[in-house]
Amino acid sequence: MKYANFYDLHTHSKHSFDGHHSCTLMCESAVQKGLKGLAITDHCEIDSKDCDFNKLCSSQFFDTSKAATVFSGSLEVFKGIELGQAVYDKPLAEKILAKYDYDFVLGSIHNLRDMEDFFFLDYNKGYDIYDLLGRYFDTEYELCEWNKFDSLAHLTYPLRYITGKFGIEVDMSRFSDKIDKILALLIKNEKALEINTSGYFNIMKDILPNAEIVARYKELGGKYITLGSDSHYYDKIGMGIEQGLDAAKKCGFEYFTVYRKRRPYLIPIE
Repeated sequence: MKYANFYDLHTHSKHSFDGHHSCTLMCESAVQKGLKGLAITDHCEIDSKDCDFNKLCSSQFFDTSKAATVFSGSLEVFKGIELGQAVYDKPLAEKILAKYDYDFVLGSIHNLRDMEDFFFLDYNKGYDIYDLLGRYFDTEYELCEWNKFDSLAHLTYPLRYITGKFGIEVDMSRFSDKIDKILALLIKNEKALEINTSGYFNIMKDILPNAEIVARYKELGGKYITLGSDSHYYDKIGMGIEQGLDAAKKCGFEYFTVYRKRRPYLIPIE
């Protein structure tokens, strides 16, 4: 392993609707791979129409808390959540955050209002890609204005499918101003930008967001970055993190960030 400080801060267990394995199995895999820390950040999609949020979040939190105790001494387990579309129902999102003593909260947008997840869209069926992306980045900015998360997850999430699945190239320079506004607000609010390494494993072969955006965050004064594989399988934990750390160093970062009780702690990239 190239780096001694090896953490994966974006993973999903069976408590995510698209997850597959128990928290215990996820943690066992992390230990076997030599990770120092693992954040289990199961989905909580605030705009889900048929979700029992009390049951979902209670089960998630109980199992992650149990894993943190069981693996104490061999793996630091962070009690996390990926809060999707929080700005679509802010009172509900804030109620969940007030109820559970999370270590780490990822903020994300997976779909526009009253639309399916970008994962499900068929981009060959007449969608105006630039309109979708413009509205997406506007919603990301709205999420940053809400400001009740720790790290902004996969800032260029739609590209995972538009480019990574459908092979459609996008001129991202058209969104430079919108992205700069998002980065500037993250920095003002002392929030982290996630380097999501899932893009390494499709035809993108790149981090989300890409190194150009990560470097721009640094240039504007960004201090906090987190790294996560976005793994939904126990055997995928840690995938791409080494490459993500390489990218972070090239962008000028000497530290990445972990969160304990919602407070940031800088970890040397070494």
